[in-house]
Amino acid sequence: MVFLHIAYWFKAVLMGIALAVYLLVFNYTHADFIDAYDKAIFHSAGNDDFMMTRWGGSLYLATLFITLVILDRQMEYTSRLDFLWQSKFGVEKEEVETMESLNKVLLENVLPKHVAEHFLKSGMKSDELYHQKYNLIAVMFASIPNYKEFYTETDVNKEGLECLRLLNEIIADFDELLSKPKYSCVEKIKTIGSTYMAAAGLHQLNECDGDDDKPLHTLERIDEEGVVDKDKEDSRAKRALYYVGVLTEFAMAMMTKLEQLNKHSFNDFKMRMGINHGPVVAGVIGARKPQYDIWGNTVNVASRMDSTGVIGHIQVTEETSKVLTQLGFTCQSRGYVTVKGKGQLKTFLVKRLDKSLSQTAIH
Repeated sequence: MVFLHIAYWFKAVLMGIALAVYLLVFNYTHADFIDAYDKAIFHSAGNDDFMMTRWGGSLYLATLFITLVILDRQMEYTSRLDFLWQSKFGVEKEEVETMESLNKVLLENVLPKHVAEHFLKSGMKSDELYHQKYNLIAVMFASIPNYKEFYTETDVNKEGLECLRLLNEIIADFDELLSKPKYSCVEKIKTIGSTYMAAAGLHQLNECDGDDDKPLHTLERIDEEGVVDKDKEDSRAKRALYYVGVLTEFAMAMMTKLEQLNKHSFNDFKMRMGINHGPVVAGVIGARKPQYDIWGNTVNVASRMDSTGVIGHIQVTEETSKVLTQLGFTCQSRGYVTVKGKGQLKTFLVKRLDKSLSQTAIH
């Protein structure tokens, strides 16, 4: 095995030396002995027409030497070619893995992580519709109403470029909050102008242990007697507390972040927010530039809570205020507000807190 790993030229030299030694033995040092052997064997048999052993042996060894050199050269060429192919395959494999990783990162930047994993694992076709129904999601709309007044297209701010740069910094700061572990259940949906849309609970399938790992619609299953299991109902209630509470704290953190940015940029931006919770349908629309979004009455009401809200406050529906009150938030009644498509709705304004309360909801 060691001999097979020796370089071709070195093996050829060794075999050449061996051939020269054998030729020297056959034709010089032991030539008389071999000729005497031939005469004793062939002359005694009466056969005078024969090839001398030393000539035949020399020819055989020379032919063997040439054959081995050619075979060894062929083996080395094949080994080198195989090595080059393996090296090329390794490089291409690394490039493919790098491209897959890049595609995964890009896909996770466009779509939520759990949705991106679904597409990557299931191998869905681009024209197939992805959708998921959720029975309990908290939805938030947060806008900066006075940004429209701030935005101008003049030579001083490079035709609005500096205004957009500041808005990008604000949105990027909001996105940075999502990297905190306490907001792991919050997912940014999209931005519409200066309005930031987010939801909590969209990747609930991967968050909890035990029965809570299952979608909420399985937690609501009716038993054989037609009564909702109490433990599952309690789990659903705790989940409502958790999602609504975390999203409300995220909204307050956004306000704090904007206030800090105002100090550095010498601006006076104010936020107006609306939160609601309930059932939604999530899905991905589009094949070329897929867009993840959520739809439903819960989303529409959350948007109205923002558009009809009060600057500097978080406005919520009566049902959401009850959940927040259980968590320890203070909700002040605003009275009835006219909501497009819903008529008169009783709404509440949430007072800001100094400490986290939502984490106690699931214990």
